[in-house]
Amino acid sequence: MAGRINDDDVKAVRDAVPIDSVVSEYLQLRNAGGGNLKGLCPFHDEKSPSFQVSPGKGLFHCFGCQEGGDTIAFVMKIDHLSFSETVERLAAKAGITLRYEEGGYNPSHQRGERIRLIEAHQAAADFYVRALESPEAEIGRKFLAERGFDQDAAAHFRVGYSPAGWDHLTRYLRGKGFSDKELITSGLSQDGRRGPIDRFRGRLMWPISDTAGEIVGFGARKLRDDDNGPKYLNTPETPVYKKSQVLYGIDLAKKDIAKASRAVVVEGYTDVMACHLAGVTTAIATCGTAFGNDHIKILRRLLMDNGSARVIFTFDGDSAGQKAALRAFEDDQKFAAETYIAIAPDGMDPCDLRLAKGDDSVRDLVEPRTPLFEFALRQIVGRYDLETPAGRAAALDEAAAVVAKIKTSSVQREVAVQLAGLVGILDQEFVVHRVAQLARWARDKGGDHGERGGRRGGPQGPRGGAPQQSAPAPGFSGPALNLRSPAHRTERELLKLALQKPALVSPAFDAYGVDEFTAPPYAAVRQCIAEAGGAEQGLADDREYLVAVMDAAPDNTVRSLVTELAVEVFIGKTIDETYAGMQLVQVRLRAVDRRIDDVQSSLARLGSNVAPQDLAAAQNEVWVLQQYAQSLRAHGAAAL
Repeated sequence: MAGRINDDDVKAVRDAVPIDSVVSEYLQLRNAGGGNLKGLCPFHDEKSPSFQVSPGKGLFHCFGCQEGGDTIAFVMKIDHLSFSETVERLAAKAGITLRYEEGGYNPSHQRGERIRLIEAHQAAADFYVRALESPEAEIGRKFLAERGFDQDAAAHFRVGYSPAGWDHLTRYLRGKGFSDKELITSGLSQDGRRGPIDRFRGRLMWPISDTAGEIVGFGARKLRDDDNGPKYLNTPETPVYKKSQVLYGIDLAKKDIAKASRAVVVEGYTDVMACHLAGVTTAIATCGTAFGNDHIKILRRLLMDNGSARVIFTFDGDSAGQKAALRAFEDDQKFAAETYIAIAPDGMDPCDLRLAKGDDSVRDLVEPRTPLFEFALRQIVGRYDLETPAGRAAALDEAAAVVAKIKTSSVQREVAVQLAGLVGILDQEFVVHRVAQLARWARDKGGDHGERGGRRGGPQGPRGGAPQQSAPAPGFSGPALNLRSPAHRTERELLKLALQKPALVSPAFDAYGVDEFTAPPYAAVRQCIAEAGGAEQGLADDREYLVAVMDAAPDNTVRSLVTELAVEVFIGKTIDETYAGMQLVQVRLRAVDRRIDDVQSSLARLGSNVAPQDLAAAQNEVWVLQQYAQSLRAHGAAAL
């Protein structure tokens, strides 16, 4: 039975690994004000960033899809890990040794599957790197040298060699404690007649890492004529390797992609190496598959979709390269970035170009020149005889359908005008009208009516406050939250203060009852704070306090609201004791007024049927409440 990780160790891991450093491994973050950071949410498609990270609180929250939590929750969600797997992974990153209860720690049994598979790949990469130095690997070293890659280049990209025998790696990993089942599941070994054998034999090996820098697979290049396998052989689909979701070189390129707002997409492993060595450190490649939707999502999170972002595709000039460019153009509208294509002279790829003409030629190649849409349209139009009316009409029909997919009307019109010139039709407005007509028909058939990539607005309303109105949260009874309601707006601000700046409202806040919050979702959050020991707990350790509040949430809906309130900026410009006192007074004052109204309404309904002693008690309560309300209005927070 797997042991439970010690609670103190979980806390140590949570405190030791900054959430912004972890999130930054997957997406670009920018200043959002108030000490928060923002980026494009990795959990749903969106155009404008509604995903916020609060480094000070150790929390994230997406105001678009409502995902939220701490560092552990983020890694669990994005990498599909269990709680223990996530803590183990983060502990390894922070250099923390975990203690396990209920029987101690047994690595071979207690580490999660994903972590074990990652460790197997890491061990395999080390094995392959050492094997590249062996006499047998001379053919691999020669292959690299002929393409302009010396020993330092091979070491930088961790290129290795898989020995030609049947089970060299398999026996090595068994000696490291990995089971046959783990080796088969990882894709490093495959079933043989007498047990597992190496999947990769006698090949050059490129490790493929995910965005976080963890090795999840390999690309293997054939070296010998007697190798009957394909030229390139990749890791099969495994629990950690999905070829449609990985980009070779992304671990090396991601920081420069985010910094430069630019990415260069090439076709092969050696092309990535050539680009990086030539100074184009934003180059990445797909791994044996076409550039697709999941790859776009990875790049969009790094590029942040700002107006100056650029994605440059380098494809071979042959027919296969042209088809790849057209496939890329089909997904072009999923980028907010400008997309370009670069084709080297004589159809050379970046690796050949660097070898023939040097580093400068590679850097010059990837300077944006030809928009991808222009290249794609030229490829379509070029298939027709434009000297004849029938040829021009057929070219227009095919190309106009492509242009009609452009969702931004101004861009669509501009490209339609260029299409008219490519086809040779003088009446530009005719082409513009034709494209618009096709776009309208597509929408009428149920196409996308909204902005591409998700909602435009961020999570905030006027002055950086909360949304003006939101739908009722699942699991809550009562009316929908309406932040035009002064009561709801003030209750929200008070809860934000209790979660983000407890020192400003404690100890007064902890005396507030759940019934003083009129919105059921806010009452639920107030209950969570109470169960976590009150806002006073946040004075000692605000991170542990927030974790305790989230742990007290009865379901994910309440937990999501907690993270939302814990990272949302305040409506007020100056957040101090005066501001906090105003929120405390307003919430309490409305609660007192409601109680006065309730008592008076009850007396009115009962009329003469009320007993004299009950009447006196009720009248006394009303008098006391009225005096308290008067004091609150006159003296503010001092009267609490």
